[in-house]
Amino acid sequence: MWGQNKPSSLSSPPPQKKLKLSQFCSQAASSSPKHNRPRACPFYKRIPDTGFSVDAFRYGPIPGCSAYFLTHFHYDHYGGLTKGWSHGPVYCTPLTARLLTICLSLNSLYIHPLELDKEYVIQGVKVTLLEANHCPGAALLHFRLPTGICYLHTGDFRASKLMQAYPLLANNRVNVLYLDTTYCNPKYKFPSKEDVLSYVVRVTKSSLKKQPKTLVVVGAYSIGKESVYLAISKALGVKIYANNSRRRTLKSFGWPDLSTNLCTQATDTCLHVLPISSLRYETLKDYLKNHANQYAAVLAFRPTGWTYSEGLGRELDLIKPSTRGNITIYGVPYSEHSSFTELREFVEFLKPDKIIPTVNVGNPDNRE
Repeated sequence: MWGQNKPSSLSSPPPQKKLKLSQFCSQAASSSPKHNRPRACPFYKRIPDTGFSVDAFRYGPIPGCSAYFLTHFHYDHYGGLTKGWSHGPVYCTPLTARLLTICLSLNSLYIHPLELDKEYVIQGVKVTLLEANHCPGAALLHFRLPTGICYLHTGDFRASKLMQAYPLLANNRVNVLYLDTTYCNPKYKFPSKEDVLSYVVRVTKSSLKKQPKTLVVVGAYSIGKESVYLAISKALGVKIYANNSRRRTLKSFGWPDLSTNLCTQATDTCLHVLPISSLRYETLKDYLKNHANQYAAVLAFRPTGWTYSEGLGRELDLIKPSTRGNITIYGVPYSEHSSFTELREFVEFLKPDKIIPTVNVGNPDNRE
């Protein structure tokens, strides 16, 4: 049961590997005054009075850091991690750990998976990972120091009412909240994920009724947005096509309803997943040409909060697609980050003593 897990002590970091001569020369050269050194790790990526850093892999070995935490497997958070990583142990969820092995070939000696909702003791600090409602494997990081001071680092997350039922958050005070402020502006008011998924399914069925030979494309990041194409797959009873690399990543999740619905041949299904960067008219036009013997049109969905249009509010039916010839692209506000309203409710629930923003903090005005 949640809250009944006993603390688990983890082993100390693995010993530093001996360097080959070429590696030694490379590191020695990079530390030379003639070369640019990695910039200093920002304060909001360090947990005070600990040897912990969060999503801080692009700064080289951080002085005083003996444990590196990764909230989730998106490049802007894991950037700097490579198969040559040797600066210290990396703590993350089991799913993220699998992705580190599969996608980055990170040395398993440095990967320390932590189960969700289980308390661990790491270097004297009680650490618990909680579901972040972001991409697969994403976690909130809860740190309780021996002094009783509590830090919560959200990484990237989408706040929800369900989080208010997390016993660790409901029954304990958070002193400092490191907050994902991606959409920290009152104009951002997203519909619920469930409402957006229903809308996408409704639009898809309507389009296929008008033109049965429609190829449905969903844009996605390396991970994230899986619920969008899963909803379409289930509603239509069709398989999901993705390239080899994406299929390998998706199968690593261990989700039976996803793994069993993937197919290896593009011609076997009308539902394809492409990189979100590919959802441009010219790219989709070329993609359709490759499948012209099967399909006469493309219906594409770009699921991201950045497609939000001020004034749209929660009225999904007001969304206007971009159509050129037989290519139609819908930008739908399916966000895996919190809206402003959700952020406000989450903060009102936690009532932290202090909030430290972690996104869009590059200048004083944004920080304010």
